[in-house]
This record gives sequence, C-alpha cells and structure tokens, in this order.
Amino acid sequence: MKHLKYFFFLPASIVLLAISCSKGSDSTDLVGNWVTRSQLNGDARYEATSFTIGDTAYLATGYNGTDRYRDVWAYRADNNTWTLKATFGGVARNSAAGFSVNGKGYITTGYDGTKRLKDTWQYDPASNSWTQKQDFPEPVNAGTGNSDGRYDATAFTLTVGSVQKGFVTCGYNGSTQKDMYSYNPANDTWQTEIASPGSKRSAAVAFVYNNKAYLVTGSSSGTNLNDFYVYDPNAADPTQPWTALNKITNVSTDSFDDDYTDIARTNAVAFVIGDKGFLATGEIGGYTSKVWAYDFATDRWSRKHDFERSARSGAIGFTIKGRGFVSTGRASGLPFDDIEEFQPDATYNAND
Repeated sequence: MKHLKYFFFLPASIVLLAISCSKGSDSTDLVGNWVTRSQLNGDARYEATSFTIGDTAYLATGYNGTDRYRDVWAYRADNNTWTLKATFGGVARNSAAGFSVNGKGYITTGYDGTKRLKDTWQYDPASNSWTQKQDFPEPVNAGTGNSDGRYDATAFTLTVGSVQKGFVTCGYNGSTQKDMYSYNPANDTWQTEIASPGSKRSAAVAFVYNNKAYLVTGSSSGTNLNDFYVYDPNAADPTQPWTALNKITNVSTDSFDDDYTDIARTNAVAFVIGDKGFLATGEIGGYTSKVWAYDFATDRWSRKHDFERSARSGAIGFTIKGRGFVSTGRASGLPFDDIEEFQPDATYNAND
C-alpha cells in the first residue's frame, strides 16, 4: 500500500534505527519467532502485489525506486523455492491490488509512474498465461472529469451465497476513498457494493476469516486511522453488511486497550494463521517492526515478538498451508528481497 507520496527525509537517528536489524531489539520476552526462508530470485522491490492459489503464493510487479516490474514469481513453502512464471500482461506498476478466485489470480489498479491504472488481468496457473479482463470500474473524478484509476487499494476474496468473488476497496484516486466493488469472473463483471461506514483510507490491510473481511489500518491526509470494521457478504440484513469493532488505539475507559500505542499504521502487511490475524511492518511516522495478533473470537489485540529483520514498509504478506510470510518491502529507499516466516507460538531464537 505506497509510493512517491512516501518519499520524505527522516532524521539520521531514525533512519539508522529503521534500517538496522531489529532481531532481539526490545521484545525478547514476547512469544513468536521469525525464520528467514529462501531469498527471492528476482530483484529486490517494494509495493509489489500478491495472491495465493492452492499451496502457492505469487509475487508480482513492484518498484525498486528506479524501475517498475512485470515479472511474476511463485513461492512454495513445502520446498522453500521460487519459480519464475509468465510475465504480467499489463504495464509495469506498483501499489496494485491482487486477489484469487476459483483457482485463478487477478491483478488490478496500481501506478505506472505517470498515471493511476484501472486495467484488470487474470492469471491461469494451468496455462501459465495472462488474459485481460474488464477494467476496474473507477468512478469519474468530479475534479478532473476523468476516470483515472487508483492505487493503494485493499483486496480480498469472499464467497457470496455460492459464488466466490474478489473485492477491491479504498485506495487513492486523486483523494482517498472508501467505496467497494466486487468482481465476478463467471461473467467478467464488476458490481458496486456497500462502502464501509468508516473513514476513507489508502494503504490499509484486510484479514479474511470465516468468510468475513476485517478492514483495518491505513491512512487519510497523512493521519493513521484507528477505526476497524468487519464485512459479512452474507449478512442477515444485506443493507447492513459492515459492523464496527473496537478501535485500535487507547480510546475506551476499559483496560484492554491501554497498550494499544502502535497498532495504527499504514502500508503494513496482514496474514491469518489459525484463529488469529497478524499485523506486521508498515509506518508509524517512521518504519516499524512491531507485530500484533488479533483474536477474532474476542476482538482483542496482543503483542507478539517484533519482526526480526529490518523494519520496513510496502512489503507483502500472505498465508499458505497455514503458515504466514512477509516478503520484500523497503526502508529509507532501500528495497528488500528476503522472505520471513512467522511462527507465532514458537520461542524466540536469535540464531535462525
């Protein structure tokens, strides 16, 4: 979530902290361990996009500060390998949205360095090929009179009735947005859905658990947001699919949120392992390596061990075979090509 708007200068002391290795820095008493896996074979980058199909995660597009990418890499956790796949069919871009539906992957929207994008592409792993699909239905911008696309949107996949669909919400199209659209590959159409009742935002994340999407974090006008909502595509009242959850800052008179000082952030990653969602990396003024676990049953957050490599922004996160991973990203303009696996119940190990 992403790009030129994040180019700013930090005091030297903050930069040094951000790019230093944070392994064991200040959370050695917390549960969780990060393990380095096989380095990406392609170039280091940030603001790539990803989707998962079966037991394989796909990383595509992205930016290294100079060049944008069209290469696509498949990562399998069972043998810890990356494999180069067919080149993405659209123009090189960063800050795109990715999702998968019925065994095929989709990439839509993004930024090519000159303009915001709205083209949509489908990846078929069986034929290792890309096919262009219906454009994302970007509404006409009242200020410009154009439909210019967007970037930094958030995407997820849900089943509506018996139909699996991809959803794209929020993002930046000249200003931050909170509208939402669903894509049905059966007839290659986009449909307008009910927008979240919360703040407009870009560079947010979503957890998907029990066929519900949990939308959280992100920013608007330079402010990191603290509202949190869950979307049920099969809600009993279809006109009220969104439900507000507890805010992610210390705003209540109860004690459960007293420690909620660094959950709110932008350009983070999210993934789900078992019955917990995990939030890592991103920006809270500067780059952060703080990691939080969200309990879907209780609507409560708890701290986990810090991300153990360089704090970063613009990474990707995904889950395959019940295992959570974080890959790529940047710190102070420096792109990364590593991939780290989080073991949420393991004891911290400084030597892995």
